[in-house]
Amino acid sequence: MRSAAALVFGWLVPGGAYLLKGRYVQFATALALVCACLAAGIALQGSNRWPSHSELDGLDGFTSAAARAGAFTKLFAGVPYVIASLAGYSQSFINGQVHEYGTTLLIAAGLINLLVLAQAGKCRI
Repeated sequence: MRSAAALVFGWLVPGGAYLLKGRYVQFATALALVCACLAAGIALQGSNRWPSHSELDGLDGFTSAAARAGAFTKLFAGVPYVIASLAGYSQSFINGQVHEYGTTLLIAAGLINLLVLAQAGKCRI
């Protein structure tokens, strides 16, 4: 149960698993990196919504699955992503190529937090 709580805390607070282990430099680095990616993605008006069926019409199965996986991956950024969503930040899934960099950074924020969580689980206390 203790590791499950650490896993949830590490997901909600980017780098939180490092914080629980007393590795403050790694925690600060992970938190700053995830928040910076998220902030840059929002500044570039990246998409944070789930793709609708109409936005995926005409795409092949792999591209459609990749778009859904990318939308799901953003959730791994944890509380910063939830705060942005609750604060009213909302961009449609496909607004054009201009927003692609922002969307990629939002996905990167989730992936970075997921990788940090996996790495923190391997560290000894």
